Amino acid sequence: MRRFLIDTDTASDDAVAVLMALRAPDVKVEAITVVAGNVPLDQAVQNALYTVELCGQHTPVYAGLEKPILHELITAREVHGQDGMGDIGLDLSGRQAASGHAVDVLIDTICGSPGEITLVTLGPLTNVAVALLREPKLAEAVKQCVVMGGAYVLPGNITPLAEFNFYADPEAVQIVFESGMPLLLVGWEESMSAGFVDPDDSAKLLAIGTKYSEFTINIQGGVAAYLEEMVGMQGFDLPDPLAMAVALEPSIAEIVKRRVDVVVGDGIARGQTIVDTWGVTGQPANVEIAQNIPRSEFLRVLSQLLR
Repeated sequence: MRRFLIDTDTASDDAVAVLMALRAPDVKVEAITVVAGNVPLDQAVQNALYTVELCGQHTPVYAGLEKPILHELITAREVHGQDGMGDIGLDLSGRQAASGHAVDVLIDTICGSPGEITLVTLGPLTNVAVALLREPKLAEAVKQCVVMGGAYVLPGNITPLAEFNFYADPEAVQIVFESGMPLLLVGWEESMSAGFVDPDDSAKLLAIGTKYSEFTINIQGGVAAYLEEMVGMQGFDLPDPLAMAVALEPSIAEIVKRRVDVVVGDGIARGQTIVDTWGVTGQPANVEIAQNIPRSEFLRVLSQLLR
């Protein structure tokens, strides 16, 4: 069994990614740590607990940090709904997180099993960055860290230059990038191609006829409405499930090594991801990037785990 730890700001696409890992027959999710991002921390915790319960699992869910390292919290409720799950009337309150703090869990779980834990991050990197500041050995203890974040080619989805997760806490991104942790990045633009679900795809996934497929499609209404209003697209993208698919089956992606930096602080370029594609800076590569993922392969992986 492969061992995963998931750090998430649980909203509609995060929930599907968590579901995928919980449904994967050869993966044990050791814990789910939660960070504020798409929605405030308390709501993100409830959404994670609901998803775990839906899957009939007992994976512990731990609350983490309520705001970025230096900036005030911003959310994406205008995209995912007030409850983060499409506002479709799910019972997303009253569940209890496990005792303990997400940062402690990250350190203890990963450092307690060196070279065995794959960390998958689906939200702002605040929890992970603070864990690294407290215990730098975390970087060498983790087997791999698969990160959903960054916009490397397309315009951003929160500003013209930045993707939401990296914009939310760019200082955390910088700490993670400089840590030496083995990183595999799955950028937002991949989700707008490989991870995009059009109406025909939605119908096919819904026709699987399980509670998992219905949940996956039904909670995406807010994202679909947002994309139609903003750019006239029919359907929705699934960035976090795409990152999870790469974590589960890395062979579906072409992997390249690059030097990647992020713009910190405030200003128009905050959170911008800068990729040295041609090596002009002379700086050594610090991450791997997943690219050219076939949409058919993503939909295959997703469909299998919704049955």
